[in-house]
Amino acid sequence: MPLDIIIGAQWGDEGKGGITDLVAARADIVARFGGGDNAGHTLTIAGEIFKLHLIPSGIVREGIICLIGSGVVVNPAVFLRELDALEARGVDISPDRLKVSHNAHLITPAHVALDKALEQQRGDEAIGTTQRGIGPAYTDKTSRSGIRADSLADSEGLGDLIQAHIRAKNEVLTKIYGVAGLDATAVAAQYAEYARRMAPYLANGPALLDDALQNGKTVLAEGAQGTFLDLDHGTYPFVTSSSSSAGGALIGLGVGPKMVGRIIGITKAFTSRVGSGPFPTELSGEAAVRLRGTGSKPWDEFGTTTGRPRRVGWLDLVMLDHARRINSLTELVITKLDILSGLEEVPVCVGYQLNGEQLKGFPADLRTLALCRPIYETLPGWEEDIMQVKRMSALPANARQYVQFVSETVGVPVSIVSVGPGREQVIEV
Repeated sequence: MPLDIIIGAQWGDEGKGGITDLVAARADIVARFGGGDNAGHTLTIAGEIFKLHLIPSGIVREGIICLIGSGVVVNPAVFLRELDALEARGVDISPDRLKVSHNAHLITPAHVALDKALEQQRGDEAIGTTQRGIGPAYTDKTSRSGIRADSLADSEGLGDLIQAHIRAKNEVLTKIYGVAGLDATAVAAQYAEYARRMAPYLANGPALLDDALQNGKTVLAEGAQGTFLDLDHGTYPFVTSSSSSAGGALIGLGVGPKMVGRIIGITKAFTSRVGSGPFPTELSGEAAVRLRGTGSKPWDEFGTTTGRPRRVGWLDLVMLDHARRINSLTELVITKLDILSGLEEVPVCVGYQLNGEQLKGFPADLRTLALCRPIYETLPGWEEDIMQVKRMSALPANARQYVQFVSETVGVPVSIVSVGPGREQVIEV
């Protein structure tokens, strides 16, 4: 059986958590392959809202094994906090169900302090990170000075590693950024306690997945962030610190490409992003509030991790076509189609204009993207409330036309449309 991959096709926040939960009903293992607790996946199940940052979205379905893969950077404090919160709500979080790859890297308080100090130093040129230590943890990983999760199996040895790590980072914090250092002894003691609780969850991730795939089981790779936050292929430098496109799933889990089955790209029916950087279809004023919401509902466009209001704009099919190219998408999922209900017309970006000429495809450099102006095609809207619709044939004709237009323009079939935040508010095409 295959490795199916779920990828964000925009700048993240596309609703991957809910779709992962839905598709996980037909999977045996859900494996998170990249990012850290800068991701936020919100699930709404029978009126209950679950907000996850590290633990894979399959955890709320009984009988599914969940793996945090080698490509993830793990803050033990966040992991244990999520663990306790899920257990308090009756979710089975035993080591038989939930596993952390030995090769995942750990985030420390020093990484968080460095992230905050660097972002503050950037001033007006700040990237807009979540300041949770993700970037500095990946920096240590690539410089071969990181601390991996396998260290949690030896609490005494971990204490020595943490002490040396904190002392080294204190040099940078105090002498370069001019901020207070951390208490190395206190942090080491804290991580020894983390080790005691987390050691039973350690697993050989690649071996676990290979055994499952060789024995006919289905693995669902859960992405974090989105294609345009990918370190190599996103709107650099306004990106995350990991590979959030489909190729990152293979590296982050330790699975070869011949095992890949479906590659599912998730897109909202409009576009959003958090943080800085060019955004060709961005809206402001009442139009932005119309798409974003006011924050009164948990599914309004405010960050699950940060609470920051998201920047919003019309759907950008130039971006979406580039996401198809980068990820070899086999299908699309369109989320939040219900948000467009009540609009008389719905503009969709079908091209970019620069200096009076239309560009061919998504530009390769950020400076060009910042100068691009969207070319819109306007589709007719629909008045009907679609949040209880269960079949494509029951959607208003103009809503069906919208879905078909997206699919035909990008050249990828649409397999699922969500019409609300709940697990049951989806239409499987």
